[in-house]
Order: sequence, then C-alpha cells, then structure tokens
Amino acid sequence: MQHLDETTRTELEAAAFRRLLDHLDAHKEVQNIDLMILADFCRNCLSKWLVAAAEERGAELDYESAREYVYGMPYAEWKAQYQKEATPEQQAAFATRQARKQESDNA
Repeated sequence: MQHLDETTRTELEAAAFRRLLDHLDAHKEVQNIDLMILADFCRNCLSKWLVAAAEERGAELDYESAREYVYGMPYAEWKAQYQKEATPEQQAAFATRQARKQESDNA
C-alpha cells in the first residue's frame, strides 16, 4: 500500500473499517467476549479507538455516540437484544487470555 497516496490509503482504510462494522452487524451472534478471547478486541474497543482518534484530531466524539455508530443502535438496545451471558467456559478462556497477556507485558 506504500505506492498509494495518503488520501487514497485513508479512503481504503475507511472503507475496510465500514465493511468490518457491516460484517460485525451481520454476525450479531458473535459475542464481544468471543472477540476478546480470539482477537483481543471487541466492539467496545472499536468504539474507544474511534474516540481516541477523534481526540487526537481535536474532534468531539463521546463514547456513547461512538458505540451507537459501531453497534448500529444504542448500546443498551443491542445488549438487551443480542448480548448473552458469558458461559463459564468463555469466562475461563478470557481469564486465561488476560493472564497470558499480562505475562507477556511483564516479560
């Protein structure tokens, strides 16, 4: 992608991000804890990254607005409709992932 000018690269990255959001929206069965276990990020992380990017550029974007954008609806509504209680297996896998992450951070 080094051969692309910055504007084109930014447009491609933005298009890929929008496609990622569309993909996550089409797969609401994928729970945030599953994403955290497998990829160490979730929809809430994407929201936080958007807020951080806005802050870096001097733009105002609050966390709830960013979450509504990422989730495609208010977070409370998404949570009520689609979020399931994490199973003991998911909680254990997440704890293992976090412990490994902590170990690598301390190494």
